[in-house]
Amino acid sequence: MLIAKYGFKHLSTGDILRSEIAAQTPLGLEAKKIMDRGQLVPDEVVIGMISSALEINPQANGFLFDGFPRTEAQSEALDKLLKIKQTEIGVVLALQVSEQELVKRLLNRGLTSGRTDDNNEDVIRARITEYHRKTTVVADYYKKFNKVVDIPGEGSADEIFKSLCAEIDKRQ
Repeated sequence: MLIAKYGFKHLSTGDILRSEIAAQTPLGLEAKKIMDRGQLVPDEVVIGMISSALEINPQANGFLFDGFPRTEAQSEALDKLLKIKQTEIGVVLALQVSEQELVKRLLNRGLTSGRTDDNNEDVIRARITEYHRKTTVVADYYKKFNKVVDIPGEGSADEIFKSLCAEIDKRQ
């Protein structure tokens, strides 16, 4: 809905990795070698792929980052890249959803997703704990620059969308 309304480009690092590998770009081939060894793709490679994605989407009114950054080092690297591109993160919209609601949503998604990790409440709760442990540092990093806005993430999709739009509209 945000993409349709604002003309943003969705940048999922997972999608970018798969696309670069499928296109057999130099970065994609490097990432594939690393992944084939069972290792995580280094931040420098991911940043290079994000840089390419920014360059091939000059018409975008902005970008929604998905799955990146996940660490303070990645946040700093992204900010450096964006500075080179003469832009910056405008806002980090943090959807606030209770653990009970997240578990309910993921169990419901598990009914159709085919993902085994969406069918076990203990696994879901462990994922939520891990998510909070890792992403808190990213929020803390961007809070230093007054860029984090908490948005209620419970309610109807339309209510949440309106709250997100209100924050985006303040910055346009």
